[in-house]
Amino acid sequence: MVTTQVIQQCLDEMKNITKVDLAVVDVEGVLVAKNTDRFDLSSERITEFALSPAGSQVLGGCQYLKIYDDGDPIYVLVCGDTSEEYMIGKVAVANIQNLIVAYKERFDRNNFFQNLILDNLLLVDIFNRAKKLHIEIEKPRVVMLLEIPNGKESYAMEYLKGMYSPHSGDYVTAVDERNIIVIKQMESLTDYEAVEEVADMTISIINTEAMINARLAYGTIVSELKEVSKSYKEAKMALDVGKIFYAQKDVVAYSTLGIGRLIYQLPVNLCEMFIEEIFGENIPEELDEETLTTVYTFLDNNLNVSETARQLYVHRNTLLYRLEKLEKYTGLDIRVFDDALTLKIALMVVNYMRYLKKYEG
Repeated sequence: MVTTQVIQQCLDEMKNITKVDLAVVDVEGVLVAKNTDRFDLSSERITEFALSPAGSQVLGGCQYLKIYDDGDPIYVLVCGDTSEEYMIGKVAVANIQNLIVAYKERFDRNNFFQNLILDNLLLVDIFNRAKKLHIEIEKPRVVMLLEIPNGKESYAMEYLKGMYSPHSGDYVTAVDERNIIVIKQMESLTDYEAVEEVADMTISIINTEAMINARLAYGTIVSELKEVSKSYKEAKMALDVGKIFYAQKDVVAYSTLGIGRLIYQLPVNLCEMFIEEIFGENIPEELDEETLTTVYTFLDNNLNVSETARQLYVHRNTLLYRLEKLEKYTGLDIRVFDDALTLKIALMVVNYMRYLKKYEG
Protein backbone atom coordinates (compact mmCIF):
# COMPACT_ATOMS: atom_id res chain seq x y z
CA MET A 1 0.00 0.00 0.00
CA VAL A 2 1.11 3.54 -0.79
CA THR A 3 2.44 5.29 2.32
CA THR A 4 1.05 8.44 3.92
CA GLN A 5 4.37 10.16 3.21
CA VAL A 6 3.91 9.59 -0.52
CA ILE A 7 0.35 10.95 -0.43
CA GLN A 8 1.53 13.97 1.56
CA GLN A 9 4.26 14.62 -1.00
CA CYS A 10 1.66 14.42 -3.78
CA LEU A 11 -0.57 17.01 -2.06
CA ASP A 12 2.38 19.32 -1.37
CA GLU A 13 3.47 19.19 -5.02
CA MET A 14 -0.09 19.93 -6.16
CA LYS A 15 -0.20 22.93 -3.80
CA ASN A 16 3.13 24.24 -5.14
CA ILE A 17 1.89 24.04 -8.72
CA THR A 18 -1.80 25.00 -8.42
CA LYS A 19 -2.06 26.81 -5.04
CA VAL A 20 -5.15 24.66 -4.34
CA ASP A 21 -5.89 23.36 -0.83
CA LEU A 22 -6.33 19.59 -0.54
CA ALA A 23 -6.72 16.95 2.16
CA VAL A 24 -7.02 13.16 2.15
CA VAL A 25 -8.94 11.20 4.79
CA ASP A 26 -9.56 7.45 4.97
CA VAL A 27 -13.10 6.04 4.84
CA GLU A 28 -13.26 5.94 8.64
CA GLY A 29 -12.54 9.66 8.87
CA VAL A 30 -8.91 9.44 9.96
CA LEU A 31 -6.66 12.11 8.47
CA VAL A 32 -4.04 10.77 6.05
CA ALA A 33 -2.47 13.94 4.62
CA LYS A 34 -3.25 17.61 4.06
CA ASN A 35 -1.65 20.79 2.73
CA THR A 36 -3.99 23.18 4.56
CA ASP A 37 -5.94 23.65 7.81
CA ARG A 38 -8.82 25.23 5.92
CA PHE A 39 -11.26 22.30 5.95
CA ASP A 40 -13.46 20.93 8.72
CA LEU A 41 -12.65 17.24 8.39
CA SER A 42 -15.63 15.87 10.27
CA SER A 43 -15.22 12.10 10.55
CA GLU A 44 -18.98 11.47 10.69
CA ARG A 45 -19.64 13.42 7.50
CA ILE A 46 -16.83 11.70 5.61
CA THR A 47 -17.80 8.23 6.85
CA GLU A 48 -21.38 8.84 5.78
CA PHE A 49 -20.21 9.93 2.32
CA ALA A 50 -17.88 6.92 2.02
CA LEU A 51 -20.83 4.58 2.57
CA SER A 52 -22.98 6.32 -0.05
CA PRO A 53 -23.00 5.23 -3.73
CA ALA A 54 -21.97 8.71 -4.92
CA GLY A 55 -18.47 9.26 -6.31
CA SER A 56 -18.41 12.93 -5.35
CA GLN A 57 -20.47 15.29 -3.25
CA VAL A 58 -20.57 18.93 -2.11
CA LEU A 59 -21.17 19.53 1.58
CA GLY A 60 -20.62 22.63 3.69
CA GLY A 61 -18.54 24.47 1.11
CA CYS A 62 -16.28 21.46 0.47
CA GLN A 63 -16.10 19.00 -2.40
CA TYR A 64 -15.64 15.32 -1.49
CA LEU A 65 -14.22 12.86 -4.04
CA LYS A 66 -13.66 9.16 -3.52
CA ILE A 67 -10.32 7.47 -4.24
CA TYR A 68 -10.73 3.84 -5.26
CA ASP A 69 -8.64 0.68 -5.10
CA ASP A 70 -9.98 -2.22 -7.18
CA GLY A 71 -13.41 -0.64 -7.24
CA ASP A 72 -13.63 -0.05 -3.48
CA PRO A 73 -13.30 3.42 -1.91
CA ILE A 74 -10.32 3.60 0.46
CA TYR A 75 -9.76 7.37 0.74
CA VAL A 76 -11.77 10.58 0.41
CA LEU A 77 -10.13 13.67 -1.06
CA VAL A 78 -11.41 17.04 0.20
CA CYS A 79 -11.08 20.28 -1.77
CA GLY A 80 -12.92 23.55 -2.26
CA ASP A 81 -16.25 23.66 -4.13
CA THR A 82 -15.27 25.97 -7.02
CA SER A 83 -15.04 24.50 -10.52
CA GLU A 84 -11.29 25.12 -10.62
CA GLU A 85 -10.70 23.43 -7.27
CA TYR A 86 -12.93 20.54 -8.35
CA MET A 87 -10.84 19.95 -11.50
CA ILE A 88 -7.59 20.08 -9.52
CA GLY A 89 -9.16 17.68 -7.03
CA LYS A 90 -9.97 15.25 -9.85
CA VAL A 91 -6.36 15.42 -11.04
CA ALA A 92 -5.15 14.72 -7.49
CA VAL A 93 -7.50 11.74 -7.23
CA ALA A 94 -6.16 10.34 -10.51
CA ASN A 95 -2.56 10.81 -9.34
CA ILE A 96 -3.15 9.09 -6.00
CA GLN A 97 -5.01 6.20 -7.65
CA ASN A 98 -2.08 5.73 -10.06
CA LEU A 99 0.31 5.74 -7.09
CA ILE A 100 -1.78 3.08 -5.36
CA VAL A 101 -1.66 0.86 -8.46
CA ALA A 102 2.08 1.38 -8.93
CA TYR A 103 2.96 0.66 -5.30
CA LYS A 104 0.70 -2.36 -5.16
CA GLU A 105 2.20 -3.72 -8.38
CA ARG A 106 5.69 -3.24 -6.97
CA PHE A 107 4.72 -5.05 -3.79
CA ASP A 108 3.09 -7.83 -5.80
CA ARG A 109 6.23 -8.19 -7.93
CA ASN A 110 8.42 -8.45 -4.85
CA ASN A 111 6.08 -11.02 -3.39
CA PHE A 112 5.99 -12.91 -6.70
CA PHE A 113 9.78 -13.12 -7.06
CA GLN A 114 10.29 -14.03 -3.40
CA ASN A 115 7.88 -16.96 -3.79
CA LEU A 116 9.34 -17.84 -7.19
CA ILE A 117 12.91 -18.28 -5.96
CA LEU A 118 11.72 -20.30 -2.96
CA ASP A 119 9.69 -22.67 -5.17
CA ASN A 120 6.44 -21.70 -3.47
CA LEU A 121 4.48 -21.36 -6.74
CA LEU A 122 2.84 -23.92 -8.97
CA LEU A 123 3.73 -23.74 -12.66
CA VAL A 124 0.27 -22.46 -13.59
CA ASP A 125 0.53 -19.75 -10.91
CA ILE A 126 3.88 -18.62 -12.30
CA PHE A 127 2.45 -18.06 -15.78
CA ASN A 128 -0.81 -16.47 -14.60
CA ARG A 129 0.79 -14.08 -12.12
CA ALA A 130 3.60 -13.17 -14.51
CA LYS A 131 1.05 -12.24 -17.15
CA LYS A 132 -0.90 -10.12 -14.67
CA LEU A 133 2.27 -8.33 -13.53
CA HIS A 134 3.48 -7.80 -17.13
CA ILE A 135 6.60 -9.91 -16.62
CA GLU A 136 7.93 -11.66 -19.74
CA ILE A 137 8.22 -15.41 -19.34
CA GLU A 138 10.71 -16.52 -21.98
CA LYS A 139 13.66 -14.23 -21.40
CA PRO A 140 17.24 -15.19 -20.42
CA ARG A 141 17.83 -14.23 -16.79
CA VAL A 142 20.51 -14.69 -14.15
CA VAL A 143 20.25 -14.30 -10.39
CA MET A 144 22.88 -12.34 -8.50
CA LEU A 145 22.84 -12.73 -4.72
CA LEU A 146 24.41 -10.09 -2.48
CA GLU A 147 25.27 -10.65 1.16
CA ILE A 148 25.07 -7.32 3.00
CA PRO A 149 26.47 -6.55 6.49
CA ASN A 150 23.84 -6.07 9.20
CA GLY A 151 22.28 -2.63 9.34
CA LYS A 152 23.11 -1.64 5.76
CA GLU A 153 20.39 -3.52 3.85
CA SER A 154 18.16 -0.51 3.13
CA TYR A 155 21.17 1.58 2.05
CA ALA A 156 22.32 -1.14 -0.35
CA MET A 157 18.76 -1.58 -1.62
CA GLU A 158 18.57 2.10 -2.58
CA TYR A 159 21.75 1.83 -4.64
CA LEU A 160 20.65 -1.39 -6.33
CA LYS A 161 17.21 -0.04 -7.24
CA GLY A 162 18.92 2.95 -8.79
CA MET A 163 21.12 0.64 -10.87
CA TYR A 164 18.48 -1.88 -11.97
CA SER A 165 15.10 -0.89 -13.37
CA PRO A 166 11.96 -3.00 -14.04
CA HIS A 167 11.71 -1.10 -17.34
CA SER A 168 14.83 -3.01 -18.44
CA GLY A 169 13.42 -6.30 -17.21
CA ASP A 170 15.52 -6.28 -14.01
CA TYR A 171 14.12 -6.78 -10.52
CA VAL A 172 15.59 -6.23 -7.06
CA THR A 173 14.12 -7.74 -3.90
CA ALA A 174 15.22 -8.77 -0.42
CA VAL A 175 15.46 -12.44 0.52
CA ASP A 176 16.00 -11.87 4.24
CA GLU A 177 17.64 -9.32 6.54
CA ARG A 178 21.11 -9.90 5.05
CA ASN A 179 20.59 -10.99 1.47
CA ILE A 180 19.35 -9.10 -1.59
CA ILE A 181 18.78 -10.64 -5.00
CA VAL A 182 19.04 -9.00 -8.39
CA ILE A 183 17.25 -10.82 -11.21
CA LYS A 184 19.05 -9.54 -14.29
CA GLN A 185 17.61 -9.93 -17.79
CA MET A 186 20.26 -10.91 -20.35
CA GLU A 187 20.53 -10.80 -24.13
CA SER A 188 21.40 -14.49 -24.57
CA LEU A 189 21.96 -17.73 -22.66
CA THR A 190 25.71 -17.62 -23.30
CA ASP A 191 26.45 -14.01 -22.40
CA TYR A 192 28.57 -14.81 -19.33
CA GLU A 193 31.14 -12.11 -20.07
CA ALA A 194 28.38 -9.54 -19.70
CA VAL A 195 27.22 -11.15 -16.45
CA GLU A 196 30.74 -10.97 -15.05
CA GLU A 197 31.07 -7.31 -16.06
CA VAL A 198 27.73 -6.43 -14.45
CA ALA A 199 28.61 -8.35 -11.28
CA ASP A 200 32.01 -6.64 -11.00
CA MET A 201 30.46 -3.22 -11.61
CA THR A 202 27.73 -3.86 -9.03
CA ILE A 203 30.05 -4.96 -6.23
CA SER A 204 32.48 -2.15 -7.07
CA ILE A 205 29.76 0.49 -6.68
CA ILE A 206 28.31 -1.08 -3.53
CA ASN A 207 31.70 -1.51 -1.86
CA THR A 208 33.38 1.75 -2.92
CA GLU A 209 30.67 4.38 -3.41
CA ALA A 210 28.23 3.06 -0.83
CA MET A 211 31.07 1.95 1.47
CA ILE A 212 29.44 -1.44 2.12
CA ASN A 213 31.61 -4.52 2.51
CA ALA A 214 29.36 -6.86 0.51
CA ARG A 215 29.93 -10.15 -1.31
CA LEU A 216 28.24 -11.19 -4.55
CA ALA A 217 27.63 -14.56 -6.20
CA TYR A 218 25.68 -15.45 -9.32
CA GLY A 219 24.22 -18.59 -10.85
CA THR A 220 23.86 -19.73 -14.45
CA ILE A 221 21.72 -17.98 -17.07
CA VAL A 222 18.31 -19.63 -17.40
CA SER A 223 15.94 -19.42 -20.33
CA GLU A 224 12.53 -19.22 -18.62
CA LEU A 225 10.95 -17.56 -15.63
CA LYS A 226 10.19 -20.91 -13.99
CA GLU A 227 13.95 -21.67 -13.85
CA VAL A 228 14.87 -18.52 -11.93
CA SER A 229 14.79 -20.51 -8.67
CA LYS A 230 17.51 -22.78 -10.12
CA SER A 231 19.80 -19.80 -10.76
CA TYR A 232 19.07 -18.52 -7.25
CA LYS A 233 20.02 -21.84 -5.63
CA GLU A 234 23.22 -21.88 -7.65
CA ALA A 235 24.03 -18.32 -6.54
CA LYS A 236 23.35 -19.26 -2.92
CA MET A 237 25.69 -22.25 -3.15
CA ALA A 238 28.34 -20.09 -4.85
CA LEU A 239 28.08 -17.57 -2.01
CA ASP A 240 28.54 -20.27 0.65
CA VAL A 241 31.32 -22.11 -1.20
CA GLY A 242 33.07 -18.84 -1.97
CA LYS A 243 33.29 -17.94 1.73
CA ILE A 244 35.05 -21.25 2.41
CA PHE A 245 37.40 -21.73 -0.53
CA TYR A 246 37.64 -18.32 -2.23
CA ALA A 247 37.51 -15.90 0.70
CA GLN A 248 39.76 -13.43 -1.14
CA LYS A 249 37.14 -12.91 -3.86
CA ASP A 250 34.13 -10.64 -3.45
CA VAL A 251 32.49 -11.94 -6.67
CA VAL A 252 32.05 -15.68 -7.19
CA ALA A 253 30.37 -17.44 -10.13
CA TYR A 254 28.70 -20.82 -9.72
CA SER A 255 30.36 -22.03 -12.92
CA THR A 256 33.85 -21.42 -11.46
CA LEU A 257 33.45 -23.30 -8.18
CA GLY A 258 35.22 -26.38 -9.53
CA ILE A 259 36.18 -28.98 -6.96
CA GLY A 260 35.05 -26.70 -4.14
CA ARG A 261 31.45 -27.41 -5.09
CA LEU A 262 32.07 -31.15 -4.83
CA ILE A 263 33.76 -30.91 -1.42
CA TYR A 264 30.96 -28.67 -0.11
CA GLN A 265 28.45 -31.45 -0.73
CA LEU A 266 30.49 -34.22 0.92
CA PRO A 267 29.40 -35.61 4.31
CA VAL A 268 31.65 -34.57 7.19
CA ASN A 269 32.53 -38.17 8.11
CA LEU A 270 33.92 -38.79 4.62
CA CYS A 271 36.04 -35.65 4.87
CA GLU A 272 37.43 -36.74 8.21
CA MET A 273 38.23 -40.22 6.87
CA PHE A 274 39.98 -38.72 3.84
CA ILE A 275 42.18 -36.44 5.95
CA GLU A 276 43.05 -39.22 8.41
CA GLU A 277 43.94 -41.71 5.65
CA ILE A 278 46.33 -39.27 3.99
CA PHE A 279 47.94 -37.45 6.89
CA GLY A 280 47.19 -39.39 10.04
CA GLU A 281 47.74 -36.96 12.91
CA ASN A 282 49.74 -34.46 10.81
CA ILE A 283 46.79 -32.30 9.75
CA PRO A 284 47.77 -29.70 7.09
CA GLU A 285 46.16 -26.87 9.07
CA GLU A 286 49.19 -27.07 11.36
CA LEU A 287 51.51 -25.94 8.55
CA ASP A 288 53.10 -22.57 9.14
CA GLU A 289 52.21 -19.51 7.04
CA GLU A 290 55.45 -19.63 5.04
CA THR A 291 54.91 -23.27 4.02
CA LEU A 292 51.27 -22.65 3.08
CA THR A 293 52.23 -19.64 0.97
CA THR A 294 54.88 -21.73 -0.77
CA VAL A 295 52.38 -24.52 -1.47
CA TYR A 296 49.67 -22.23 -2.85
CA THR A 297 52.12 -20.29 -5.01
CA PHE A 298 53.63 -23.51 -6.36
CA LEU A 299 50.19 -24.89 -7.23
CA ASP A 300 49.08 -21.61 -8.81
CA ASN A 301 52.14 -21.72 -11.06
CA ASN A 302 51.38 -25.25 -12.29
CA LEU A 303 54.30 -26.84 -10.35
CA ASN A 304 56.84 -24.58 -12.05
CA VAL A 305 59.83 -24.30 -9.68
CA SER A 306 61.53 -21.35 -11.39
CA GLU A 307 58.40 -19.18 -11.61
CA THR A 308 57.44 -19.99 -8.03
CA ALA A 309 60.89 -19.03 -6.75
CA ARG A 310 60.71 -15.77 -8.71
CA GLN A 311 57.30 -14.84 -7.28
CA LEU A 312 58.36 -15.73 -3.73
CA TYR A 313 61.64 -13.78 -4.12
CA VAL A 314 63.67 -16.81 -2.97
CA HIS A 315 66.53 -18.80 -4.48
CA ARG A 316 65.58 -21.95 -6.37
CA ASN A 317 67.47 -24.08 -3.83
CA THR A 318 65.59 -22.44 -0.97
CA LEU A 319 62.32 -23.38 -2.62
CA LEU A 320 63.46 -26.98 -3.17
CA TYR A 321 64.46 -27.19 0.49
CA ARG A 322 60.97 -26.06 1.54
CA LEU A 323 59.33 -28.63 -0.75
CA GLU A 324 61.55 -31.41 0.64
CA LYS A 325 60.71 -30.32 4.18
CA LEU A 326 57.00 -30.46 3.28
CA GLU A 327 57.46 -33.97 1.86
CA LYS A 328 59.00 -35.19 5.11
CA TYR A 329 56.12 -33.70 7.10
CA THR A 330 53.20 -34.84 4.93
CA GLY A 331 54.63 -37.71 2.88
CA LEU A 332 53.67 -35.87 -0.31
CA ASP A 333 56.08 -34.62 -2.96
CA ILE A 334 54.07 -31.87 -4.64
CA ARG A 335 56.54 -31.74 -7.53
CA VAL A 336 54.64 -34.87 -8.64
CA PHE A 337 51.21 -34.09 -10.09
CA ASP A 338 49.27 -36.77 -8.16
CA ASP A 339 50.74 -35.65 -4.83
CA ALA A 340 50.13 -32.00 -5.68
CA LEU A 341 46.49 -32.76 -6.49
CA THR A 342 46.09 -34.73 -3.27
CA LEU A 343 47.50 -31.91 -1.16
CA LYS A 344 45.37 -29.29 -2.90
CA ILE A 345 42.19 -31.27 -2.24
CA ALA A 346 43.28 -31.98 1.33
CA LEU A 347 43.83 -28.31 2.09
CA MET A 348 40.39 -27.50 0.70
CA VAL A 349 38.79 -30.24 2.78
CA VAL A 350 40.53 -28.94 5.89
CA ASN A 351 39.21 -25.42 5.16
CA TYR A 352 35.73 -26.86 4.75
CA MET A 353 35.90 -28.75 8.04
CA ARG A 354 37.24 -25.64 9.79
CA TYR A 355 34.32 -23.63 8.38
CA LEU A 356 31.80 -26.20 9.61
CA LYS A 357 33.37 -26.24 13.04
CA LYS A 358 33.24 -22.44 13.27
CA TYR A 359 29.73 -21.80 11.98
CA GLU A 360 27.84 -25.01 12.68
CA GLY A 361 29.50 -26.50 15.67
